[in-house]
Amino acid sequence: MPRTIESTLEELGVTLPDAPAPAANYVPSVVVGDIVYVSGQISNGPDGLITGKLGADMDVESGALASKSCAISLLAQVKAACHGDLDQLVRVVKLTGFVNSTPDFTQQPQVINGASDFLVEVLGDAGQHSRSAVSAASLPLGVAVEIEGIFQIKP
Repeated sequence: MPRTIESTLEELGVTLPDAPAPAANYVPSVVVGDIVYVSGQISNGPDGLITGKLGADMDVESGALASKSCAISLLAQVKAACHGDLDQLVRVVKLTGFVNSTPDFTQQPQVINGASDFLVEVLGDAGQHSRSAVSAASLPLGVAVEIEGIFQIKP
């Protein structure tokens, strides 16, 4: 039986949540041709929002876990955009990661690596992507990380 994205997630012990609903007047994703643009997904775990400020009350390892939670939500949004068939995903094109951090914090790339590493682990070469990792003075609801993504799907 061919390996699927869902079976890989299962092997990793990851269950995709239902795609989170938008928190304001926007849509969670937009499909244009074979590209899915996914709105920013905030760090959210099984116990609720993952909040904190890198460089103050949160370390890089915890930030990377928060970043991974964003990647899980991004995949959930892609699955919803593909009508429940995650195997329509061809590749990750680009991530833009925002890190709630102090002015002197400079390890934003290491924080966003939590998402990037996870996507490569799940998707292999199709998980390789271009990326930006930037600091933010604050993020919605005090979350530690927010990541938006661009994905290619089968036409």
